[in-house]
Amino acid sequence: MKQQAIPYFTFDGTAREALNYYKEVFGGEITDLQTFGDADFETPPNMDERIMHARFRKEGLYFMVSDTFDNKDVAVGNNISLALELDSEEEINALYERLKERGTVFMELQDTFWGATFAKVKDAYGVTWDLNFEKAKAK
Repeated sequence: MKQQAIPYFTFDGTAREALNYYKEVFGGEITDLQTFGDADFETPPNMDERIMHARFRKEGLYFMVSDTFDNKDVAVGNNISLALELDSEEEINALYERLKERGTVFMELQDTFWGATFAKVKDAYGVTWDLNFEKAKAK
């Protein structure tokens, strides 16, 4: 693991508004914006314009953003997780096994439509981790 943990903010339908606000406040750039409607899986029509994933970058400031899926509850405290971009299958498997041992699995370790292996786990101390290994980068 070469990278730092990346803050990941979750919103209840206001991710686009928040991104534009942060751009106004900090300057910077919004990249990799994808809505649920853009995704390669079936979603309810009311989700089409919600943001599935976006990145914000301004020099040393970097974070990722999404809206919740299908109106899941978002509250202050559960609206941020830490994303780890991992370097290998072995690394993601080992971290997933350790975190789930005393934690709560929100999304099982699995292959995704975006070409990665991914899992979401809350650890024993209430911190939520998004584990991501992009297979294409490993080749």
